[in-house]
Amino acid sequence: MPDEQIFRLAPPRKGGLLSLVFSRFLLIFALLLLQAGFYVLIYFRLSDYYVHFSVAVVIFTVVMMGYLFLSQIDASAKLTWLLIIAVLPFFGAFLLLYTQTNAGHRLLKRMADETIRQTRQAIPQPEGIMEELRQDGGDVDDLVKYLNRTGCFPAFRNTETQFFPLGEEKFTAMLTELKKAEKYIFMEYFIITEGYMWGTILEILIEKAAAGVDVRVMYDGMCEMSTLPADYWKLLEKKGIHAKPFAPILPVLSSHYNYRDHRKILVIDGKVAFNGGVNLADEYINRIERFGHWKDTAVMLKGDAARSFALMFLQMWNINEKTHVYEPYIQDTGYVPEHASGYVIPYGDCPLDGDKVGETVYMDLLYRAGKYVHIMTPYLILDGELAAALKYAAQRGVDVKLILPGIPDKKAAYALAKTHYRSLTEAGVEIYEYTPGFVHAKVAVSDDERAVVGTINLDYRSLYHHFECATYLYKTDCIADIEKDFQETLAKCRRVTAETIRHEKLFYKLLGFIMTFIAPLM
Repeated sequence: MPDEQIFRLAPPRKGGLLSLVFSRFLLIFALLLLQAGFYVLIYFRLSDYYVHFSVAVVIFTVVMMGYLFLSQIDASAKLTWLLIIAVLPFFGAFLLLYTQTNAGHRLLKRMADETIRQTRQAIPQPEGIMEELRQDGGDVDDLVKYLNRTGCFPAFRNTETQFFPLGEEKFTAMLTELKKAEKYIFMEYFIITEGYMWGTILEILIEKAAAGVDVRVMYDGMCEMSTLPADYWKLLEKKGIHAKPFAPILPVLSSHYNYRDHRKILVIDGKVAFNGGVNLADEYINRIERFGHWKDTAVMLKGDAARSFALMFLQMWNINEKTHVYEPYIQDTGYVPEHASGYVIPYGDCPLDGDKVGETVYMDLLYRAGKYVHIMTPYLILDGELAAALKYAAQRGVDVKLILPGIPDKKAAYALAKTHYRSLTEAGVEIYEYTPGFVHAKVAVSDDERAVVGTINLDYRSLYHHFECATYLYKTDCIADIEKDFQETLAKCRRVTAETIRHEKLFYKLLGFIMTFIAPLM
């Protein structure tokens, strides 16, 4: 479709310096200059006090190191902070204080805690399912108990699942289901970019809103400095669509790296839900090309489990609302799907509660696997625990395979991933790179009976810093389709070997080495 035929509400976004002004880089650069200036002042103007200054620096550094050792910060992150403070004590201390106090996000944390507290029992666990899971012997009942410590994530049976191996296929299904909406449409996406995909969806949303359907759209605040104008929600409101950005970016006080809403959720009438890696932009359906062929995945749920995603959406939507209404949107619809099978457990991960839910579920897959664990992820920036889990699974004979991008979207992340290649492959983990282009899928499948499809990457941002969500599948029919897609994707990949690691480009070796020191901060 020619560009002039694309339905738009605003002119195409132009590049600028907003990502610099509205990021932590400005603060970091200012602190570096401040410390450099302080050292110059000491050297030229206060040289008589240099010995006193040196002693003070040593004492200050030791105190900060003690604070780090006693803190609850992840072990890998502690090493990074220790290095920063040892080299640049004042700069490092200020930056650590800034990140730990969550400037600009403390109110968000209080509101998130409150909405989760209010809804902890909002959707009761359907009767009989936990007993079925206990008798099944797969220990999934234990996982459900764990998940419900952090929120309201029941296990469901009455749910039909369909897996989409490409964004194009999800897009087609989305259009079909959106046209059937009668009561409400909830959309929560990390990225929305005006173009063919979003324009086509938007036309349906406007039509449905005019017909009285409750249409709500929420996108991450980062979009306001990258893909959409700051007042885009107002343009949507004029069309009858309730809209808001989540956590708008504030100069210096917030970051386009941390506490972003990385979720991708579509819920229709409490009966149908979509989840996966596909955002609402044309590269995700290969309408335009960025980094070669874009490989992404998603899952559609029809039945009871859709209500969990409705609750997750409303929890985020209501964070800054004065009135919180849930019941009409999450009650049992009585819908009976035609081909329900197995168990479906939608779940979310909040970066503000200290629980690493996303990482724990991945590790649960690895520790319980008996035959294989096959994973696709765009990024591989691992902490020690997840790296150990991958290696342990391979070392005890489990077939562990990872598919990563062959063409990167971010060179620093690509280089960091390669720093893990040697230790993982030596432990028996097989790593492959997708030669046609970029893998954006976040999917894991194990033993023909367990799978995860969602938004959670194997990197620090997803596992520690973002709001995320995913769908845990147990003995559902679509698991066979997920494994089939993995094998078909594998046929288009090049395998990483000791030889390819040895002959890796010097640029990536050097960049990876440098980035390793600050990996937890990426």
